[in-house]
Amino acid sequence: MNDKIIILNEKEIPKKPKKENSEYQFSKQEITKRSDFNQCHICIYEIEPLKSAYPYHYHMCNTEAFYIIEGEGKIITINGETNIKNGDIIVFPPGINGGHKIVNTSNANILKYIDFDTTNSPDIIEYPNSNKIGVIIHNVSSDFYKKDSKVDYYKGE
Repeated sequence: MNDKIIILNEKEIPKKPKKENSEYQFSKQEITKRSDFNQCHICIYEIEPLKSAYPYHYHMCNTEAFYIIEGEGKIITINGETNIKNGDIIVFPPGINGGHKIVNTSNANILKYIDFDTTNSPDIIEYPNSNKIGVIIHNVSSDFYKKDSKVDYYKGE
């Protein structure tokens, strides 16, 4: 756990590029490393043109908040699509009503935003479009399962 005040310049924070597949491509700068903080995780994201960072999902135990620094895109939520642009602030509560996916709609420019997350642990993340759940235990593990692979409580006992 870090108990020191952090003062950084964005240019000092290493960018970690990530390309999971053809739809998801971004870079991430961790302001607060997950291993050093247990209540808040803060990162700067840059999403490549016509890409997303993560699939549509929602957290059962954590709030996420985005501040759009530059660019434009859209947020897909349970209520449909909403255009976003620099200066917008979006807060996603825990639960199904906070479901979201951010998409860069530009053909040429990045979509850059800062992401503030609470880190209540454990957290369950649901991915309704792919019928998956993730079980996240802070600084320990991240495991993902298909929801239809349920077993009886006493099976194997």
